[in-house]
Amino acid sequence: MTRTGLSRSTVNQRIDALLQGALIVPSGEQAPTRGRPAEKFGFNRGRGVLLVADLGATGMRVALCDLAGEILSERDVVVDVAEGPVVVLERIQQEFVGLLAAAKLKRSAVLGIGLDVPGPVDSASGRVVSPPIMNGWDGFDIPGWFGSRYGCPVLVEKDVNAMAWGEQHLAHPDVADLLMLKVGTGVGGGLVSGGHIFRGADGAAGDIGHLHVDLPAAGPEPECRCGNTGCVEAYAGGWALLRDLADGGADVRTVDDVVTLIRSGDLAAVRLARRAGRALGEGIAHAVNLFNPRVIVVGGQLAHVEEQLFAGIREMVYRRSLPLATRNLQIVRSHLDRRAGLIGLALLLADTIFAPDQVDAMVSVNG
Repeated sequence: MTRTGLSRSTVNQRIDALLQGALIVPSGEQAPTRGRPAEKFGFNRGRGVLLVADLGATGMRVALCDLAGEILSERDVVVDVAEGPVVVLERIQQEFVGLLAAAKLKRSAVLGIGLDVPGPVDSASGRVVSPPIMNGWDGFDIPGWFGSRYGCPVLVEKDVNAMAWGEQHLAHPDVADLLMLKVGTGVGGGLVSGGHIFRGADGAAGDIGHLHVDLPAAGPEPECRCGNTGCVEAYAGGWALLRDLADGGADVRTVDDVVTLIRSGDLAAVRLARRAGRALGEGIAHAVNLFNPRVIVVGGQLAHVEEQLFAGIREMVYRRSLPLATRNLQIVRSHLDRRAGLIGLALLLADTIFAPDQVDAMVSVNG
């Protein structure tokens, strides 16, 4: 009551409503006091479940989570995002149904749906906007597609933003300014600024993969999928490494094949990985000078070749960035690894569901 400024009777009414809505449960022992006995209450994380999907270019992870964002069960699925929204969303829905069935839960238990995608998202509408690698997805109503099937809040977020949120909350909770870098098939960035996701005016903030970098020793500037030349991603994206290794005669078909080849010590693969690190480092240096993060987290498949990649990143970041911006800078590998997107989504979704207007709606329905 001291913190809220509300009267005792108002607080008691709200507690009764939250108890009736099963949003909180008693916890701990009662303490003797006048009037209503003083009690401790805890958040009821078992009040319902969340369904989340972390969608990449060539695969996805789906999970069933409790209301505190903890993963209860999860699955890896091979999928091609280029097949378009209808095919891919139907596949996600099949996996969601399977997760609910395995947990013996009805669809009514689902209080929120979360999906992250490898492309820019208009946060107001939840629609993907001009995604470079998501043919057919531009403007598709993802929230409407799931909302008609579940009747609950649907959150759509850029994949690296979700990863950044998960890493910041679980691995770096005391850090208010963090840059997340995902290096997989493509290269993406997500920003947490002042403890909040920074999306920019139109949701395009953090697109580090399409910054231009100058690597004279690397020869002619390679063409990027965006149509420009010399982008960070054209040097460091998994698709670019596949291109260059295949041109050199290597038998590689997936980004995982590239990682395996680099880790085996193949000279051509290691050389390309080091070049990728320098390209990433130069792009990150621009972001460091503009944004001044305390921590840079590197995730994605290529983060698993840490020795070869991180040396180039650190070399260029410390060479190109201002001393003040790097004085306390940490450059680390993702702590949550492949779960970062799922966990970040679940936490963002929980924040959405337990916003005051949503809580009022749940309480009124149960009342």
